[in-house]
Amino acid sequence: MAMLFATIALSIDAMLPALPRIAATLSPGAPNAAQLVITSFVLGMGMGTLFTGPLSDRFGRKPVIMAGAGVFALAGVACYLAPTLESLLVARLVQGIGAAAPRTVSLAMIRDLFAGREMARLMSFVMMVFTAVPAIAPLMGQGIIALAGWQAIFLALIAFAGFTMLWLGLRQPETLPPARRRALHLGSLVAATRELGRHRIVLVSILLQALTLGALFATLSSIQPIFETVHHRADSFPLWFALIAVASMSGSFLNSRVVMSLGMRRVVRATYAAQLGLTLAALVLLGMLDGNLAFAVQVAWAIGLFAMMGLTMGNLNALAMEPVGHIAGLAASVISALGTVGSVLLAIPVGLAFDGSAVPLLVGVAVLIGLALLLSLKALGEARD
Repeated sequence: MAMLFATIALSIDAMLPALPRIAATLSPGAPNAAQLVITSFVLGMGMGTLFTGPLSDRFGRKPVIMAGAGVFALAGVACYLAPTLESLLVARLVQGIGAAAPRTVSLAMIRDLFAGREMARLMSFVMMVFTAVPAIAPLMGQGIIALAGWQAIFLALIAFAGFTMLWLGLRQPETLPPARRRALHLGSLVAATRELGRHRIVLVSILLQALTLGALFATLSSIQPIFETVHHRADSFPLWFALIAVASMSGSFLNSRVVMSLGMRRVVRATYAAQLGLTLAALVLLGMLDGNLAFAVQVAWAIGLFAMMGLTMGNLNALAMEPVGHIAGLAASVISALGTVGSVLLAIPVGLAFDGSAVPLLVGVAVLIGLALLLSLKALGEARD
């Protein structure tokens, strides 16, 4: 499951060192447009999740994951051959649609077997392994760029997807037996979607996921330019990103240790409060400091932001999926699709607002996390999980 999730991390983070080269090659007049290579993939992933869950409810989990991996690989070839930024963005959109299957259906596979706090605990371990991938992805991307150019990153992604599908095919049994599969009737899909809307926790979780992922994708879009332009560490960026990724694994580990005793709601609220405080402190300190001290603040803030994912996303998914296990595939699709597409709409303006400083990113993240904290306090309810 962690390797299926890691397909997403590699597809995003391995591209970060390539953004300056993509800008220089395909959009020299608008260097900020290269960031859309990240968000177009995420947008495609959000669109794809609308279909992959219901398809997995009908045909089973493994066949849909493998079909999605095939789309991902074919789109990777198109990315490798893309002659313009526009064609690259279209190919990345399709690649994201293919990647939606491993991301969404793997969540449904976990829900087939686990629920509640036990699902949240398992998701913490999955996220802990998953967050190790960003530690190596930029380094991998930088190495591939040095050897064969930035386009070759897409060939490496295809190879990784092939390895993961082989592992899935040989080692993971199907979790949805034929007797539990649901027909693809429009009426039943509409009824199941309406059922999701009747669960308040599902709606709140979708909004919180959109705000949380919006902060994450805005940061991923801006962090490489900030390291290069503000802190003059373009060459060492992959190493610093690896440090941030490894340190942020503490969030998933901490969640796995405390969620069973504190409950998912308490952990989510406390995490948002801590991250908002850290972001506001970073805004103040970066306005007062420069040089190595300012860079240390930036790194510490990034660690906190990425650690927030391990303390919130698994819990939010588990809370949303708990009452809808009988329609797990469709539920995973709708929840992931709305949360992801919403996050892209929130992240794009923050990323494009980059002006040579870290201020637009920090202000944008403070607003998003502040809204998430307010919503979690008002609408998440008491710790009954």
